[in-house]
Amino acid sequence: MKTRITELFGIRYPIMLAGMSWISVPEMVAAVSNAGGLGILATGPLSVQETRKSILRIRELTDKPFGANATLLFPGAKENAKVLLEEKVPVINFSLGKGDWIAEAAHRYGGKVVATVVNERHGIAAQKQGADGLVATGYEAAAHGGDVTSLLLVPSIVDAVDIPVIAAGGFADGRGLAAALALGAEGISMGTRLMTTQESGLHENYKKLSLEKGVTDTIYGNYFDGLGCRSLKTPAAVKAYRKGFLGMPDFLAALVNSRDIAKMLNLPYSRLLAGVLLSGIKNSVMMAYLANAFKAISLATEKGDMDKGVLTVGQSTGLLHDIPTISELFERMVKEAKDSQKRISDAME
Repeated sequence: MKTRITELFGIRYPIMLAGMSWISVPEMVAAVSNAGGLGILATGPLSVQETRKSILRIRELTDKPFGANATLLFPGAKENAKVLLEEKVPVINFSLGKGDWIAEAAHRYGGKVVATVVNERHGIAAQKQGADGLVATGYEAAAHGGDVTSLLLVPSIVDAVDIPVIAAGGFADGRGLAAALALGAEGISMGTRLMTTQESGLHENYKKLSLEKGVTDTIYGNYFDGLGCRSLKTPAAVKAYRKGFLGMPDFLAALVNSRDIAKMLNLPYSRLLAGVLLSGIKNSVMMAYLANAFKAISLATEKGDMDKGVLTVGQSTGLLHDIPTISELFERMVKEAKDSQKRISDAME
């Protein structure tokens, strides 16, 4: 397949791995890249030392193009982004922040930069900041999708910018790939589909559970991690998504969990806490939500905890019926996409 995205990244298929914390690890990244897509390393739960080691590990496992993400709102994200630049990572995917400094530095060594956005305004801003492409994330997506479904979001952003757009949210097979291309996108980003593959590090408990769920079996709300977030609907998720007293998170739990985050990121706890408190009340509340959400997500992805774990997935979980290898999945998707294009072509005659 050939699109502006395959040309931009130097990949075989216009398919990108979503950077999912505790799932998009070096082995998963390399597997996607080796299969012809673009693997993206999730740096959210990594310290700068772990980020550097992960990049070196990816380069041991593949000689194909790969990328890494930086969710700039998260603690330690800017430090990790600097490591990505120092290591000259081919593609950097930034979100929830201003990435002009990333684009400027990456372009100096020939790197490409992709911004994740959820509306036209953010897409236009990212283009002005120097982004080479956009990931347009619709309402159907896992975690932080926008307020608009992909069917409308993708063409609206395609019409608003000149750089190529990658569609995210609701894409899990070749029919979706063909649909994204028909909407004007140059490729797709997948998280939910790829987390339920043989190479994925997601715990087997949740791989199996994802196959049992339908398109209506997700939960969406603002009181899990402080942002609009979508997860697999389970008793643990329903409890975690409930509005707290006066709309506030469990601050005592957040204090404990934030200590774990500081340790995980190899940051002094006093520095992390001071930074959060100095960022203002609104941001401090959101960081408290995020601290508790990080704990629940890690329990699901790493431990397979069905009682306290919460797994972020998109509505496309209802389209999953097997656990293929990534290579098998991509080959199947390309065939499905071509079949869909032929069916449309035949219908237009």
